[in-house]
Amino acid sequence: MVADVLIDAVPPVLGAVVAGGVIGLEREWRGRAAGFRTHILVSLASALLMLAALSQADWAFRALPNETITTDPTRMAHGVLTGIGFLCAGVIFRTGFSVHGLTTAASLWITSAIGLLFGVGLYGLGALGTVVTAAILGGLRLIDQRLPGRTVIDAVVCWERREPSPEAAVQAALRTTDADVRPGRFEMTEDGRARRTWRLKAASETDLQRLAEQLGAVPGVTGYRLDPRDD
Repeated sequence: MVADVLIDAVPPVLGAVVAGGVIGLEREWRGRAAGFRTHILVSLASALLMLAALSQADWAFRALPNETITTDPTRMAHGVLTGIGFLCAGVIFRTGFSVHGLTTAASLWITSAIGLLFGVGLYGLGALGTVVTAAILGGLRLIDQRLPGRTVIDAVVCWERREPSPEAAVQAALRTTDADVRPGRFEMTEDGRARRTWRLKAASETDLQRLAEQLGAVPGVTGYRLDPRDD
């Protein structure tokens, strides 16, 4: 009987591993924190938990006298999808104006859902979800790269507080790249320097390189960081 259970578990487990690997491969190629192995483990864990929920009759527990046990595997699905939210939160972080990791978090969440589908034996729906997810992550990314657009840049510039402020010159340099540049947080660092953030858009890598040269040439600027948003 144990052998039959293990044999029946092979297709959903194998399907979950393949699905997690296909989705995780794209994230691994992008160099994201949650990549190939993480997506496989998320999908596999979801499938195994659903298989366990479907096999509650084999669980090693005894019901109380005169008690009726009612099984509901959907509760396991709810628990898995709720719990995966904590893992997804771990790959989301904020830098200045930017929030990174949302796409990776969404890929983990849908990978868990696909693992649940394989766990309950919905192989066709799980395979379809895997193909569509891979197409969205990979195919739409290629389309997006070919569309005319502008990259959002988080600019952080530092200067000495004891010297005349170069903020006006810095903002003028930023406006050569984006006339609608938006100023953000102003703070003082631990070493006594002033630090200011801006958000702007750049049309190309050439614009970003030219802006870097302009900021480096502004008198008084002691450091800068140009952080393109890329999820």
